[in-house]
Amino acid sequence: MGSTSAAQLPVPRTEAGRAGLAALLADPEQSLVAFDFDGTLAPIVPDPDAARAHPGAVPALSRLAPRVGTVAVITGRPAAVAVRYGGFAGATGLAHLRVLGHYGSEQWDAATGTLRTPEPHPGVAAVQAELPGVLETAGAWRGTWIEDKGRAVAVHTRRAENPADAAEALRKPLDDLAAAHGLVVEPGRFVLELRPPGMDKGRALTALTHETSARAVLYAGDDLGDLAAYDAVAALRAEGVPGLLVCSAAATGEGADALADRADLTVDGPGGVVDLLTTLAATLGA
Repeated sequence: MGSTSAAQLPVPRTEAGRAGLAALLADPEQSLVAFDFDGTLAPIVPDPDAARAHPGAVPALSRLAPRVGTVAVITGRPAAVAVRYGGFAGATGLAHLRVLGHYGSEQWDAATGTLRTPEPHPGVAAVQAELPGVLETAGAWRGTWIEDKGRAVAVHTRRAENPADAAEALRKPLDDLAAAHGLVVEPGRFVLELRPPGMDKGRALTALTHETSARAVLYAGDDLGDLAAYDAVAALRAEGVPGLLVCSAAATGEGADALADRADLTVDGPGGVVDLLTTLAATLGA
């Protein structure tokens, strides 16, 4: 893992990552710095409703944001929830912040305080009504719980006796349920989210990169849902936009290991992300 300090940025392990960091430092005002929320800016906790940003996240973002073109949070959570749990509304220095919720289908703009949301997909309500029966039939009701995310619904297995086995047992029944109502299943760390198709963190990141004409991109994530954003950075590199991939190694598991294998730089969970942001801000003169 790379270590950060107030004096020196960590060195990415890959040539592409070093080029991405160099491009960001050379032209920060034309750069996009984007983050996942849970596991990256906020520690993973047993109850998703109890998640809050790391205490140092907003201060670090507030130092960095005025020095770069755009700062974004891209999350599967509703944008308003991420704003509330992150403590972003009204924070000093965050005028350049965008929060893209539901994988980019919602967007909150700190400069105006406005929230853009689409109409909900009808399949979400239908799935939510049928889920308790599906979980009971699958024999995986004990220890699992359903989270209403507004435009998506998630089934968590973190409290089950064996979270990984419970998630695996539920994958096919939930795939079938989602397909019957025009939804898709997005797996995460001990969570399976049923949501409308057509948006993911990669598409959201690519669209924001093009919208802001960013000349360099940093993306930090921690789990399977962030692989699409990693793919987007790889595609942007092929288009000539340098990028830096950061893994917040908050835990081990399929998602974290997959990201760590591809990351240019790995830090120690949300605390490590905060350290990186603080060091980057200091390097840029903040």
